[in-house]
Amino acid sequence: MSHIRAALTATALGLTVMVANGLSPDVARAQNQRIGVDPARGVYSFAPNLEHALPAVVKVMALGRPSATSDDGPKPIQGGSGVIIDAANGIIVTNHHVIDGGRSFTVDLPDGRFFDAELLGGDEDTDIAVLKVKATGLTQVALVDSDNLRTGDMAFAVGYPLGLDQTLTMGVISGLNRTGRGDTIEDYIQTDAAVNSGNSGGPLLDSRGRLIGINTSILSGGLGGGNDGIAFAVPTRIMRFVVDQILSHGEVRRGEVGVVVGSLTAQRARELGLTFVRGAIVYDVAPGSPAEQAGLRRGDVLTSLDGRPMSNGGSVQAAVGISTAGQRLPVVYMRDGVERSGVMTVAEPVKDQVLVGQTEAIGRGLTVRAVTNGLQVRVVEAGTIAASVGVKAGDVITAINGRTVRSLADFKQGLEGADKLSLTARREDEELTFDLIR
Repeated sequence: MSHIRAALTATALGLTVMVANGLSPDVARAQNQRIGVDPARGVYSFAPNLEHALPAVVKVMALGRPSATSDDGPKPIQGGSGVIIDAANGIIVTNHHVIDGGRSFTVDLPDGRFFDAELLGGDEDTDIAVLKVKATGLTQVALVDSDNLRTGDMAFAVGYPLGLDQTLTMGVISGLNRTGRGDTIEDYIQTDAAVNSGNSGGPLLDSRGRLIGINTSILSGGLGGGNDGIAFAVPTRIMRFVVDQILSHGEVRRGEVGVVVGSLTAQRARELGLTFVRGAIVYDVAPGSPAEQAGLRRGDVLTSLDGRPMSNGGSVQAAVGISTAGQRLPVVYMRDGVERSGVMTVAEPVKDQVLVGQTEAIGRGLTVRAVTNGLQVRVVEAGTIAASVGVKAGDVITAINGRTVRSLADFKQGLEGADKLSLTARREDEELTFDLIR
């Protein structure tokens, strides 16, 4: 009983202080409830703030082909979680990797109902997908601007982990603007709320039950892939862009700025005479691109883009990745120790265009640079055919469609206008062939 007395005492003290500050007892009780106190039961609880959101968290199942030897219909191939963001239209957000490879989809609601779902679209670069169900009596979550989050805020992950029914776990936001997890558009919320297999696609909620992100991955040091207290969620800032694009166009339409960047390291910062390591260094700028027109040159260090601080190369990729053609992106950068600024007007991507810079070229999702014995792959864009067939950063392309390539001009000539590409590449001591067919 001592813990109940302590909770009641804390409640009473809180009410006394609030009343002393000029608040009525009713208002004081309401404010206490918002911060997690349930005076009626004498316990701390977030249930009153979260219960309204839980009916919006659903189980998502991706189904494959029907078995050739069975009449039981399509078989489940993978599953995860999802969250309803528009009850009137049955719009559900989940992860792209939850639905990837599925031919049909089902959604289970917490009230026991289940429905077939239509896939409206997905975006592998952000790991977001949008489903739609035709159903009545749905509940949706409220969305909050993820730009207002602070490290130390409480966070709640909801989903269907490890074959269990709906499960809620609690933690805090342990980091913001996390990148570097792969070749995707990343600006993750990091949390220590327990997230496991099956949580993918489920919501990360704030202490008032509002959506702040979509749980997408964990960082695990164990062989079993269990939770080690570090999980990542796609923030609503990025999720909203992707959902709006899919609902408007059935796909995500992005612009481009023609700049290749990497993260500023301590060694590179010393070489440039800088006293900070937060930023993105420009490796190359495509001729005639928005980046060139904004004044950017090789070796510049981007510190801010579209009013947001750039901590590394991933921050730039995330900012550009949720921009559309015609959008103006103010940029701040350092050159020779002097801060400069400009504006990049995002351009419409040109299909199969190959951009050739001073030291690197970009085309078909590949960024390459010339080396002594071919073209070394620097970056492989996620979601492209090149990525799907296994091309990796570090591979050295020696021939395109049987023709030897040694220069960036050879790369441009080999790629433009070709529907089928056969890349011959060397990976350490092994020679590989990759077929890129559109």
